[in-house]
Amino acid sequence: MRALISRPIILLGLVSLLTDLASEMLYPIAPLYLTGTLGASLIAVGWLEGVAEGLSGYFKGYFGALSDRLGTRAPFVRAGYALSALSKPLPGLWPAAAAVVLGRLADRFGKGLRSAPRDALLASYAPASAQGRVFGFHRAMDTAGAALGPLAALAFLAARPGDYQTLFLLAFFPGLLAALCVWRVQDAPCQPAPTRRLAPFAVFAYWRKSPPDYRRLVAALAIFGLVNSSDAFLILRAKQAGFSEAAAIGGYALYNGVYAVAAYPAGGLADRLGKRRVLCWGLGLYAVVYAGFALLTQAWQAWVGFAAYGLYAAATEGVSKAWIADVTPPDQRGAAIGLQTMVASFSAVIASALAGLLWETVHPVAPFWVAVGGSLLALLWLRAAPIRESEDRSAFAGKAFAEKSRSATPPDE
Repeated sequence: MRALISRPIILLGLVSLLTDLASEMLYPIAPLYLTGTLGASLIAVGWLEGVAEGLSGYFKGYFGALSDRLGTRAPFVRAGYALSALSKPLPGLWPAAAAVVLGRLADRFGKGLRSAPRDALLASYAPASAQGRVFGFHRAMDTAGAALGPLAALAFLAARPGDYQTLFLLAFFPGLLAALCVWRVQDAPCQPAPTRRLAPFAVFAYWRKSPPDYRRLVAALAIFGLVNSSDAFLILRAKQAGFSEAAAIGGYALYNGVYAVAAYPAGGLADRLGKRRVLCWGLGLYAVVYAGFALLTQAWQAWVGFAAYGLYAAATEGVSKAWIADVTPPDQRGAAIGLQTMVASFSAVIASALAGLLWETVHPVAPFWVAVGGSLLALLWLRAAPIRESEDRSAFAGKAFAEKSRSATPPDE
């Protein structure tokens, strides 16, 4: 593993773990603070989350493409993590609804600023035959932070109930440590574009010039994204089956725990057996999980569902990014990953709105059956589409690029 997971990859994983630890300490707390302490309405909270995720999705595409144009990744990654860290303590220093809104928007802007350049940087440091394992390792570290963050918040609030302001201040420290660690990661420059200008919506132009394999893959992921609604619907469905609020948080923590443990092995399977096969397994498992939640009658079934949901995420999240890295040249990966994650963010907003509408107007199980159908359609698309995999990737992997990746790793790594 040490030969494959070099020092820059380990550092980027550690940075993601610390940042997600800080973010997830606050993500479930912010709505409670807004509605309880500050008296905001649920409608306002919903609008805040929608705007925040929409902005984050757009900027993932914009800054991913801009990093390609400038031929550099690390400045975007460093600035993005620094901005997210600085946004954390704002509501603790200024106890007002405007501070929560500003902090949340700044955090999501930081995520949009760093995400696609960071993934392109990860792909640059990954050996040609180990993209799946590298992205799997990163997802494992990221998800470990996502699992630990809510648990840390619960432990703090159990000792000091209602002390939200101090919690906002405490979340600054892991975020700051992450921002300091990311400065230790060296850049992996690519060939800059002849012109360095990038209009606000020029990222959409990448679709026209992108490789056909990329377009086929992103089309399948977009179909799936349009039915892949918020995980909140799984929690609500589990509560209908008898879950308490504590059990719901426990189920979500179980999902993240399984995801973190299984992400690296799933990436290894993708490298050995093919990314198409593992991604299709993940989509099939997603269909089984959502069908199970639609038929849910007892609480123990929800526990099994959350564990299986972690396996689905491990087989899809990192594997899909690794596959995108396989089918795009190094100097296009920022735009390629950024455009795909932007599409995924916008799709998630649509999927969640549709799920809420079906839940309220048709039946609570309706969105789950729609998700089953959509995931199976995406699976069939991936099975049939002629998309090459890593064995053909040598056309994009130059000798100089590989040597740069090796030289960035200290001899003892």
